[in-house]
Amino acid sequence: MQLPLSRRHFLKSSAAIASGALFTTNLRAAHHGSYPLKGRLFKTLKINMIKIDGSLTERFQAAKRAGFMGVEMNSPGMDVAKTRRAIAESGLPVDGTVCSSHWKIRHSSPDATTRAQALQDLKIALRDTHAVGGHTVLLVVGKGEDGPESEIWPRSIENIRQAIPLAAELGVSIVIENVWNQFLYDHEGGSDQTAERFVRYVDEFRSPWVGMQFDIGNHWKYGSMGDWLRSLGKRVIKLDVKGFSRTQNKFMRIGEGDIDFLDVRKALHDINYHGWVAAEVKGGDFAELKKISSQMDRVFGL
Repeated sequence: MQLPLSRRHFLKSSAAIASGALFTTNLRAAHHGSYPLKGRLFKTLKINMIKIDGSLTERFQAAKRAGFMGVEMNSPGMDVAKTRRAIAESGLPVDGTVCSSHWKIRHSSPDATTRAQALQDLKIALRDTHAVGGHTVLLVVGKGEDGPESEIWPRSIENIRQAIPLAAELGVSIVIENVWNQFLYDHEGGSDQTAERFVRYVDEFRSPWVGMQFDIGNHWKYGSMGDWLRSLGKRVIKLDVKGFSRTQNKFMRIGEGDIDFLDVRKALHDINYHGWVAAEVKGGDFAELKKISSQMDRVFGL
């Protein structure tokens, strides 16, 4: 594993840049050279982003050629045998999965039967993930329309908590994604919101097997992503990334928009993050996958 640049090398390089270039060029160089994450971040992507005709193995091979180091599958619904074969034939690991039913079958539902199915689906995802060598299951924990926060907070925790023994047994973490689900933040609020409610929610599980798959972009509209990362700290087990523009109020390609990626990179250094970062954008053919991989290299200084 390649280590980050030494402090001495970094300072010497910075001095050299500053000695003979225009001020604007210096700013650009400083942006791309500060807080390097090479050797600390490992690029993965969602399987649905690989829009290539062919077998699952061929799709895995394309992602690997494009520069990705892993892929996230969907479960329930994953063909475990076919996935294991694709891993063996391509050499590309599955680092985790996304719980495929979490938006419609929710842990926050007021209906006990629905919550029971949500728990069953999460357990299937945990088992499938373990079977293919992954280590995380991404989970959307609920939705604000299921009731006031005072109700869906304890309701969802009680339901998800029942899967923790299995997660511990298998060594697969349940990782909560911060999404636009009108829960744990104010959807109509401003851009000065903090991650404090996410911190308290995760901590209430009192388990090292529950953390965050923090999405850099999903809540830039509502707060500082660097500050949210610093607040979440060790709770961040994995990352998702996309672009977002506050001025245009829409999601964008990675690196487009106005997310402060320099501060994000500094925050990842501050919390000593080492691990996977998953692209979560539209995807496309091989050329588009290569472009996405390069965009990730650029914003993270890889």
